[in-house]
Amino acid sequence: MDLVARYELLSDAAQVAVIGGALWAIAAFAALMEWRRSRRRDLARLEQVGWVPWTGLFLLTAMMGAGCLAMSLPVVLKG
Repeated sequence: MDLVARYELLSDAAQVAVIGGALWAIAAFAALMEWRRSRRRDLARLEQVGWVPWTGLFLLTAMMGAGCLAMSLPVVLKG
């Protein structure tokens, strides 16, 4: 069975939990990239690293992921 079909067979709460987990993974990646940008030795070229607002992306995805996980937690824990 392919991955999409397995996802479709999950309950609504489990689907929201999977989405929340994926958002937290994106938030962890954004935090790592912001950490890499802040640890740059050549501060004169700091803005040449990229244009992505990693801190804002981290906050957005972490809050959305936490909301999804909080909404799905009671149903997922009941089983």
